Formats: sequence, C-alpha cells, structure tokens
Amino acid sequence: MPKINRKLATILATDCVDFSKFMESQEVLTLANLTACREIIDPIIEEHGGRIFHTAGDSVIADFGSPVECVHAAMKFQEALAARNEAVEEGPKLEWRVGIHVDDVITEGENIYGSGVNIAARLEAQCEPGKVLLSRIVQEQVQKRVEFNVSPAGTRALKNISDEFEVFYIAKGLNESCVDGQTVHATTRDTPKSKLEGVSKKPRLAILPFTNDGRDEDSGYLADGIVEDLITEFSMIREFEIVSSKTSFDFRDKGGETSEFAAAHDLDFIISGGIRSSGKRVRISLELSEVESGKAIWRDRYDRVIEDIFDLQDEIVRTITISLLGEIEISSLQRAKRKATENISSYEFLLRGKEMHHRFTQEANIRALEFFDLSIEADPSNAQAYAWKACTIGQGVVRGFLEGDPDRIVGQAMDSISSALELNANDFECHRMLSAVYLSQHDYQLAEEHGRKAYDMNPNDPRVLAGYGEVLARVGKPEKGVELLEKALSLDPIPQGQMNSDNRYTDLTLAYFHLNDLGKCIEIGKKVEHINFKSWLFVTYSKYKIGDFDEKEAYFKQGLEEFKEGDWDLKVDRLHLPSEKTQSDLLKFLKDL
Repeated sequence: MPKINRKLATILATDCVDFSKFMESQEVLTLANLTACREIIDPIIEEHGGRIFHTAGDSVIADFGSPVECVHAAMKFQEALAARNEAVEEGPKLEWRVGIHVDDVITEGENIYGSGVNIAARLEAQCEPGKVLLSRIVQEQVQKRVEFNVSPAGTRALKNISDEFEVFYIAKGLNESCVDGQTVHATTRDTPKSKLEGVSKKPRLAILPFTNDGRDEDSGYLADGIVEDLITEFSMIREFEIVSSKTSFDFRDKGGETSEFAAAHDLDFIISGGIRSSGKRVRISLELSEVESGKAIWRDRYDRVIEDIFDLQDEIVRTITISLLGEIEISSLQRAKRKATENISSYEFLLRGKEMHHRFTQEANIRALEFFDLSIEADPSNAQAYAWKACTIGQGVVRGFLEGDPDRIVGQAMDSISSALELNANDFECHRMLSAVYLSQHDYQLAEEHGRKAYDMNPNDPRVLAGYGEVLARVGKPEKGVELLEKALSLDPIPQGQMNSDNRYTDLTLAYFHLNDLGKCIEIGKKVEHINFKSWLFVTYSKYKIGDFDEKEAYFKQGLEEFKEGDWDLKVDRLHLPSEKTQSDLLKFLKDL
C-alpha cells in the first residue's frame, strides 16, 4: 500500500457570487471583470505564502501554512475587491465569498484532498458576499494574533458534516472603521469627542428605562420590554460594554441624578427616551448623549405600527452603533437568527412573562409561566418563550416557588430548553442554562462548552459572564474566570435580588481561591451578606492557609454554628470541585475543627 502523505493545512475557498447569471447577460464584460479580480486575488494569496491548488476560473481553493497569513490574505483581497467595485463603470460588480478552515489533509502531487477542503468550500457557500467566514479552529488560532474583530455568527448546517457547525465572521477593527460612509436617519447627529480622539477602552453605555408617555399605564410592560430587548442587542456587540437591565431599572426605581449614576458606573454614553402607544401604533423618542460633554450626539423620533417593532429595534441599534463606532461589521446585528417571533401577540405575552419573572415572588413566578405558555400557544416557533419558561422554572426551583416532584419539574425545564435550541441553536439563554445544568451534574466539559457558546454569542450579559466565569474557575482557568466574574460585577453591581448578589460574590471567592490569591478570596468572601457554606469555607480555609485563622473570630463561629450539623463529606461534595486533592484538603480541615 503506497504511503499516504498528510499535513496540517489552512484551506481557503473563495467563489464569485452570481457569476453564471452575469455571464448570461453580459458575457464579455463579466469575463473582463473576472480576470481583473483574479489579478488581485492570486498575487495576494501568493504574497502571504498561499498556494492555489484548484481553480475553476470563478472559484479558487488555496492552502496556507499559517492561518494568520491566510486571514490576512483574505481580508486584504476582499478590501481590494471592494475598492475596485467602487470604481467599476462597466459590467457587473463582482463580489466574492470566502470560507477558511484548518484541518489535517492528504497531499498527492499538487492536489490536496480531505474533509478540510470540503468544510472550507461549505463555509464559503454559507458566507455572505464580500465577507470572510471562519471555522472555530481558525478563530481560536487567529483571535489574539490579528488586528481584526472576530465575532461569532452562530451555527450553520454543513451538508454531510454537521448540523451545528460553529462559525465566525471577521471584520476590520475599530481603529480602521469608516465613520462617514453611512447615511444615518437622524434629526441630530454629532460625532462624539472620544470617537475623534480614539478610545483606550471599549465605550460603556447605559440605556435608561423609557418613560411611558401614554395614558395607558398598563403599557409600561411594553416600554420596559423594548428597553430590555435593546440592552440584550447591545450586549452582543463586542465593541461595547453595557450595564445590565437590572442596574438601569434600579436607577429608575430608586431615583437620583443621572450624572451620579454615570459616574458610579463609569459610563461614556447614555441612551434615554420615551414611548407612547395607541392602539396598533407606537411612537418612540430617543436621545444619545455623551457623558463627558453632556451634549446630545443624536436624537430621533419613530412612529411605527407595533408589528414593525423588531425592525425598529434593529434600526435603533444600527443607527446608534454607527454614531459611536462608524460603519463596522457587527455580527450581532443579524437579528433574523435570534428575533423572538413575527407574531405580535406572542411577543407581548413574552414581554409580560419577563416582567413577572423579574418580580421574584411566588405569585409572579407562576403568572410568568402562564404568560410564557400563552406566548408559545400564539406562536409555537417562538424559541425565546421556551427559553424564558425554562429560566422561570429554574427560578421557581431555586427559590422554592414551585411545588411537586423536583425531578419532574427539572425535566420540564430541560424539555423547554431542548425545544428552544431545536428552534434556534443561536439562543445564548439556552446555552447559559445548559452550562449551569451540566455544572450541577459535574460534567465540566459540557458545562464549559455551553458556557463558551453563550459567551461567544453574548459577551456582555452579566449572567453569562458569571456562569461561564464560575465554570472556568473550576476547570483550571481561574485567571479568565476572575476576569469574567469581575466584569459581571462591574456591569451588574446589584444583581436581581440579594441571593443573586451573594451568589456572584461567592463564585468570585471560589475563583480567587483557585487562583491562589487567598487575600482577595478573603476580602470578596466577607462581602457575602447572608453567609453560606461555600464562601464561609473558602474564607476560613484561606485564613488557615496564610496563618491568620482564629477560632474565636465571630465570622468563623457564626459559620461553624450554622453548618456543623450534617455530613461534611456531602457538603463538600456538593461544591462540585474538579480537584480531588482540593476536596480532600478541605474535608480534612473541616473534620479537624
């Protein structure tokens, strides 16, 4: 049997969009433009160490020794092709799609074979014209090695390969963004000072709850729901940081000066507005202000029918983003893959259910589940209704709101998550919840996998940051875990309910413990208002390790009195620690008390 030659290669596949259609109508001009495009593409590939091993004229497949060089080549020729299209006066403007994948391939003479070639070609077919689509393995290789923005684009079904193949778009970075290349529908628009001078950190913004300018007080749920949706949309944009909806609503409920709120949360920009609904029509007035100057950058008013609310949210997010960052490629604005429903009744029931969920009472929890069931009944394809139903069931279990067989109730939650993912595999809420479920089952691999997916889809949601941060702290990645948990506290310093606040501090205590920063572990653990076993144990053991343990200390005595009853082995086992040695050391310490 002849020897098979293999190598690890980065495969680039690119293809001219609608080439056959253009050939039918403008054969000569299309061929001339194709030749001009290939005169751009081929040298750039060669310049970056690539080798073309297959071409059909309007398509090219090349292999590279470096994924970084491959990405640079793709971005360079896409930019050059876009510039050429701007100057084309005769014939069609030819756009190209690009797919890139890294895999082990078989070489035979000048040819290359293997699934890696097929995957790159499938990615190219799924790519939008003028863009570059990467597999996860490429994203992991280039994320910190290129100056471009790499953003998750969900999952795609690749024929004969996978129904849920993770993909990423890559776009020019913030410093290269075009500011003036977009006409924005706005009554007033100024360029913020930070935009002109460059920023050393991501812009941080807050969306303040809209005022309900109508006579119908009951429509307040619509105003709050739209604000929460907008916060979720912005939280998916990696170029921003946005404070949580709880932080914004807490400011409204407690009152106070906007300037103090901005200073407390280190805000750069504030979005404020009002909403008035009447029958099937809704009017939204918005203003974007820069905190430092106090000047309004942009303001506008929208009058729409309620059925257009989803498109309106997209327009608002895009307009504000362009005002702050310029016309950049942002994967999160592909809302069609995530939007809840086109059925406005289902959407309204969804908003009412979320409003009840946030009240944290048994009555409201049960009412929320009723609204989510009504939302599903109105539109059985509404994935978010299933996701929020699962989240509300989880809230009911943790807080003791729901009665009955725990296994049956948890089974209902898992069924809802499964339904949501089946309808929309790009729903970060589902992956966030699955990560928590698998963590509780000690399945750290799946907990990390789903936590990472949720984080890739929504890198600014405090619940995602906290959940994934805890997982990372447990699986030997405490540095990143601490970073995400600290960011969660920064964006959401007062999580919904004291229980959530204590949980957040407890998870950070665990992360600092695994980082072996015992001083910080003690400092954070002492911030837990209602003492719990986990934080008490890590604080106490840390004090013991650094020689500062005192059996007479009130904190130690309070915890020992509260937790001494029961089985120490069971209590430590429920901490879900992946390290047997750490678990053994903690158990010995407890039994020696």
